[in-house]
Amino acid sequence: MASIFLTREGREKLRTEIATLQKRKPALQEEIARAREHGDLKENAEYHAAKETLTNLMRRINEINSKLSMAQLIDEQNIEKDKVLIGATIKIEDEDGETFEYTIVDLEEADPAANKISVQSPLAQGLLEHKAGETCEVQLPAGKFKYKILSIKR
Repeated sequence: MASIFLTREGREKLRTEIATLQKRKPALQEEIARAREHGDLKENAEYHAAKETLTNLMRRINEINSKLSMAQLIDEQNIEKDKVLIGATIKIEDEDGETFEYTIVDLEEADPAANKISVQSPLAQGLLEHKAGETCEVQLPAGKFKYKILSIKR
C-alpha cells in the first residue's frame, strides 16, 4: 500500500469532510425508507435517486478512510529543511522579476487556488532538491522557464 503525504491541515480537512458526510447518511437512509413506502420500486425515481446518492456518499467515505489509513504527516517526516521537498513553502522569482509563493504538497492536497501545488506537477518537479539562491530551468507545458528560489520555509 503506497503512502500519501498530508499536512496536518490536509488531514483535518479530510476528517471534517468525513464527519459531514457521516451526518448526512441517516437522512439519506430515511429518504430511501420513505421512498420505499411509495410502492413499486422499479418506477420510483425518488427511491433510485436517494439510493444513488447514498452509494456515492458511502464511496466517498470509504475513499477518505482509505486515504487517512495510508496518510503520513509531512511535518513528522525527517525532511531536509534547506531543500525544495514536499511540505516546503517556497518563494520563487521568474525571469520577469515576478514572485510567486507555493507550498509543495501531495496530489491529494493540491489546491492551485490556495497556492498548494502537487509534488508531481511540472513546476514542483523542476524545483525539487534545489536550495534557496539557486536558479532552475523548469520544463513546463508552455516551454522552458527559469526560476530563482528566493526562500524555503517549513
